[in-house]
Amino acid sequence: MRDEIVDYIKYWNNRTEIPLGRLLMMANIPSSKFYDWRRRYGTPNRHNAAAPRDWWLEPWEVTAICDYKRAHPLDGYRRLTYMMLDENVVAVAPTTTFRVLRNAGLLYRSTNKTSLKGTGFKQPAAPHRHWHIDISYINLLGTFFFLISLIDGYSRYIVHHELRTGMEEYDVEITVQRALEKFPGVTPRIISDNGSQFISGEFKGYIKQMGLTHMRTSVNYPQANGKIEAWHKSLKCECVRCTSFLSLDDARRKIAAYVDHYNNRRLHSAIGYIAPKDKLEGREEE
Repeated sequence: MRDEIVDYIKYWNNRTEIPLGRLLMMANIPSSKFYDWRRRYGTPNRHNAAAPRDWWLEPWEVTAICDYKRAHPLDGYRRLTYMMLDENVVAVAPTTTFRVLRNAGLLYRSTNKTSLKGTGFKQPAAPHRHWHIDISYINLLGTFFFLISLIDGYSRYIVHHELRTGMEEYDVEITVQRALEKFPGVTPRIISDNGSQFISGEFKGYIKQMGLTHMRTSVNYPQANGKIEAWHKSLKCECVRCTSFLSLDDARRKIAAYVDHYNNRRLHSAIGYIAPKDKLEGREEE
């Protein structure tokens, strides 16, 4: 109907040479509407609605994304996107996952604040050049135990961890020694904060004896050891605070299971959403 009216007006405009504006007035058609009809000549009416696109999500895909988020409530939308891709759940972009979760009220805002401190020392270009070490408190049935962890600065792989009853210099030394035994021949730089265990003469002597080097972070700025701080935060958020430990042995088993998950299956945002083990062994492109 629209195109027929346009043709009719054009026909009589050419036939009678009556000005177009006058013809429109005689036909009681607003000029703006006529010009809009002429611009859209030959196209189907869409009533100002967006045309469906090939990449729009099907309802089942929206449901799958929401269900996957509910099953993995602690993972952010970017990690979820790559996890769903790996598991053949849905194949979407991170922005699509964000939009679906936001619309469903399943997107939880992070409370982390960006540090104004500089980016720190030069980052390693290969595995086993930097090992970060730190100690975190674990409250087990009202008693504090001490988780000593070493993380590879390049791959974010947890090289070794121990949940110990003490946090003395020899506890740290034992943990480092067992880490070195897992990877014979490596001589990483050990990066720590300024805890008493790490500035002691005994620890300095041990580092020298093993042919290692030691670097301490800025005084009063523990965030400079941020890689291992982030690891301990993930452990507490995704394991310790949502798990009941029945005993010290039970805690060690469950923490070891989480370390295995973290190293081998959990996709890490800082290394391109692959597992630390894949980064450690150079499988980024697979």
